[in-house]
Amino acid sequence: MIFGKIDYLNLLPFHIFLKRYTLTSYSKKTIEFKKGVPSKLNKDLRARRIDAAVVSSVESFKKRYKKLNFGIVAKDEVKSVLVRKNSISKSDPASASSNLLAKILDIKGEIIIGDRALKAYLNEGRDKFYDLAKEWKVRTNLPFVFGRFSCTKDYQLYKNLSRNFLKQNIKIPNYILKQYADSRGVKGEDIRWYLKFISYKIDKKEQKALKIFSKEARLLKFKRFDT
Repeated sequence: MIFGKIDYLNLLPFHIFLKRYTLTSYSKKTIEFKKGVPSKLNKDLRARRIDAAVVSSVESFKKRYKKLNFGIVAKDEVKSVLVRKNSISKSDPASASSNLLAKILDIKGEIIIGDRALKAYLNEGRDKFYDLAKEWKVRTNLPFVFGRFSCTKDYQLYKNLSRNFLKQNIKIPNYILKQYADSRGVKGEDIRWYLKFISYKIDKKEQKALKIFSKEARLLKFKRFDT
């Protein structure tokens, strides 16, 4: 059982949950974690080098995967998926959904995602960036799903795991918050503030948003999702 782990702040509550979650004794002995940015985990899941991960939502459209109603969701602003204003257009190699979203929204400039984007936002100010989740909200009046939990095996195990996670209100211990603050160069209080913009349950509005995103992607002929 090999699980792909996006080591970004937006999944910090889930990572804390995984450490506490009581798996079966078999799973405890066999579970293995592989870290990577979203674009790398997309490739790893496609090649079955991992069994499950929160992959880019555009990758999750493929029929080969079983999907769960758990992912990385921005109800409005997200603060960590940005396009720098007045800059040369440039994709973020760590991203898939965000690069595509910028094309769909016709927003040009340098795309920055993840902890690096959050740090830039905090240091430079909101006026320097377009927040892609906010721009999507303005256009559709819907949240945006940046990533979705997808797997190729052990579906029931992951379904139970995600269901348990979504039921809980995960509190981040101060010592873990400090570790992440030190490693990311972001203050602990800013991490707590940022996580208020992230949610994880994919419900009716999120499902609708995914359908619109998929349709827009097809129209753009970005990728075939039936392979």
